[in-house]
Amino acid sequence: MAREKCFLNLSSDESSESSDALLPEKDDHLDLLDSSSAIQTKPGWKAMPYILANESIEKMATYGLTTNFMVYLVREYHMDQVSAANILNIWTCGYSLLTIVGASVADIYLGKFLTIALASLATLVGMVTITLTAFVPQLRPPPCFIDGQQHLKHCISNTKTQLGFLLVGLSWLAIGTGGIRPCSIPFGIDQFDSTTVEGRKSIHSYFNWYYTSSTVVMLINQTLVIYIQDSVSWAWGFSIPTLLMSCAIALFLAGSQIYHHLKPEGSTYVSFAQVLVAAYKKRHLKLHDNERVLGVFSDVSLDGNVVLSKLPLAAQLSSLKKAALVVDDDLKDDGSCANPWRLCSIQQVEEVICFMKILPIWASGGICFMTYAQEGTFVVSQALKMDRHIGPNFQMPAGSIKMMSLISLCICLPFYDRVLQPALKKITKHENGITTLQRIGLGYLFSILFAAVAGLVEQQRRASALSHASADGVAPMSLFWLFPQLMLLGLFELFGVVGHIELYNKEFPEKMRSIANSLIYLCVAGGTYLSTLVVSIVYRVTGKHGQPNWLGNDINAGRLDYFYFLIAALGVLNFVYFWSCARGYTYNYKANVNAVETIQTDILV
Repeated sequence: MAREKCFLNLSSDESSESSDALLPEKDDHLDLLDSSSAIQTKPGWKAMPYILANESIEKMATYGLTTNFMVYLVREYHMDQVSAANILNIWTCGYSLLTIVGASVADIYLGKFLTIALASLATLVGMVTITLTAFVPQLRPPPCFIDGQQHLKHCISNTKTQLGFLLVGLSWLAIGTGGIRPCSIPFGIDQFDSTTVEGRKSIHSYFNWYYTSSTVVMLINQTLVIYIQDSVSWAWGFSIPTLLMSCAIALFLAGSQIYHHLKPEGSTYVSFAQVLVAAYKKRHLKLHDNERVLGVFSDVSLDGNVVLSKLPLAAQLSSLKKAALVVDDDLKDDGSCANPWRLCSIQQVEEVICFMKILPIWASGGICFMTYAQEGTFVVSQALKMDRHIGPNFQMPAGSIKMMSLISLCICLPFYDRVLQPALKKITKHENGITTLQRIGLGYLFSILFAAVAGLVEQQRRASALSHASADGVAPMSLFWLFPQLMLLGLFELFGVVGHIELYNKEFPEKMRSIANSLIYLCVAGGTYLSTLVVSIVYRVTGKHGQPNWLGNDINAGRLDYFYFLIAALGVLNFVYFWSCARGYTYNYKANVNAVETIQTDILV
């Protein structure tokens, strides 16, 4: 019976494949569980005050430090805008890439809790280092001075030591951010029991409330924190986020006895490599469709414990399943696998297939996140050439225009979670109202509408500015004309961004969720650099033969509206690609739920 534990039993209602190898049959019931194991009780919402409050404070701290950082580099370090922008872009790219390292460390070695704790300490070290540059005058260049005779402003650039100290702080901050970002969401999900309907509903609500808290934090940073940094002092503006980060670490550690801790299960990358190597070695074997044979595939957990995220047998990439075919001397006498580079479990194979299935969906996010990148660039350019007065004595800073999309998101997320989703559930009979891919598709449509509406508004703004021909080129149009496009951008975040987060966390098994969340940040980074590429191409191609450059410095002379329409057209093509990928996609989490419910019934019986 020891050898039989390694075989997968295919029931009569499942599609299966068989090999030409003659294999021993096993009992009707494959016990994926250790009979002495019980489904652990998870804390659920009991742990959320610690986790969500920690996430909110941590984001307020890190975003509060970096939201206005370009202004700090220009004003205090006397950098030109290109150098300052390059430093921030390198930092953003660095922590985006480090999310893969942080996710791998969490899933393979340390676990999510310990990774978040250590990464938080690294973040705190980085924040203290950067805060010191604002407190200690010797760590930054001296203030600029005015030449009394020539009335010129003279500034001394930073020294290598001053720049090096600043970069050390940013490096520690990137290391910490790379460890926290991919682990925070899956660690929260680990606290819920995904084997129950209530647990799955709670996970869905957790995604929404997680993003709501992040949005509120961004709104506070866009107003209060930036005001302190600009109007009070940089030292206080950096000290407050640093103090908040210390509180976030203490709060996170306070809940350590409540959290459910999922143990790491070894290297995912080695497991992937073993599947590919084993499938190649057994490439000569055949899989026959529509045949139902017992004992074909190896299917045993590494530790014999409960498998809560057991993936279903997928129809795609079936050739990889040859890696799990048991032939010849693949098994030892005790039933264990003799060579993991020749025989893998069917779950190892399905994890590889799961990753490959999601890659096309992930790739579609690049163009949509490219649309999202316009909020901090050309939307601000539009705001600079519009009437930004709110009342007779107050003028909104152009950089605070993001508040409009954040406010709409803060309103729409709770409304969707508490009102719209339950209403959709009654109509569609789906436990979440709509499927995850439908949610992502709606987000893509909103991103297309954003670009189209932005182009139409820009046409009106440009025509108004040219007709009035004011000296500063400002059109007599209220800044609030930008609200419709920014509201659509907020809806893209609600459906598209949160949809991606939900898809990765539901489809990947527990041991891969941190790595799955790193895909989100790679998608954001890819969209940002794709935006840079498209802008560079448009800037080089347009503006020839006497025609205005679409993206010239003077947007009244340029054709920013044409650029928005180009983004909308790319979005339409991307939506068609996404639709073609999504229509043939089969969800893993539905089968996981059915499998676990069957296992629980067997235990009770």
